[in-house]
Amino acid sequence: MDLTSITTITTTTATDTDAALLRLIWLASPALPVGGFSYSEGLEAAVDAGLVHDEASAGEWLAQQLHVSLARGDLAVVVQAVNGDSAQRARLDEWVRQTRETSEMRQQTEQMGRSHRAWAETVRWGSPSGSPPPYEFKHPVEFACPVEYTYPVAFAIAGAASGAPVRQIALAYAFGWAENMMQAAIKSVPLGQSAGQRILARLAGEIPAAVDHALSLREDERQSFTPMLAILSARHETQYSRLFRS
Repeated sequence: MDLTSITTITTTTATDTDAALLRLIWLASPALPVGGFSYSEGLEAAVDAGLVHDEASAGEWLAQQLHVSLARGDLAVVVQAVNGDSAQRARLDEWVRQTRETSEMRQQTEQMGRSHRAWAETVRWGSPSGSPPPYEFKHPVEFACPVEYTYPVAFAIAGAASGAPVRQIALAYAFGWAENMMQAAIKSVPLGQSAGQRILARLAGEIPAAVDHALSLREDERQSFTPMLAILSARHETQYSRLFRS
């Protein structure tokens, strides 16, 4: 080896597309300190009731939850909030709060929304004031607003600041949800890591269709009708042994 040789490393300026993608990966990361890992959204109660008991039933449960609950509700809120004005986002936020049928469900969306806002302020995510943020975003975030948004609306606002297309923002939201729920299944069923990855692969394959469904919904077509999840969530509040907060 010629120790005197010099290796030249060529760097290029990241394109807007690269930057937007990295921001979405950041937003969807389970390492984001918003507390998503502490909720199972009724899955732990479903395990306790014997409705979920192995890899196959866990995968089916989460796939149904993705299409029946997330796509028609929170994912549709994300889609509609990305390009919405403050008044529309306030309406969407109120809709999210009104459709939470148990204290656990409401606590989750409010706590994660508050934590998401605190994180955004900590990293100066798109802040239009003060010193320059670590990344130059195309659209400033509304986190200077005193309103504390629920999690889907807070995520949408942060996603809008990334400059990414709305469909990609929705894909990121859904994948972040899938990762958290897969981890909840591993801990509550319990399952091994390989089983969890197979569940995640299934959900990743179904997420695009769920996002397309959410994109197709008008504002008056959103819905939140999951009585089994509501019943399980209510039971979970007094469940004898729990790992999760929902």
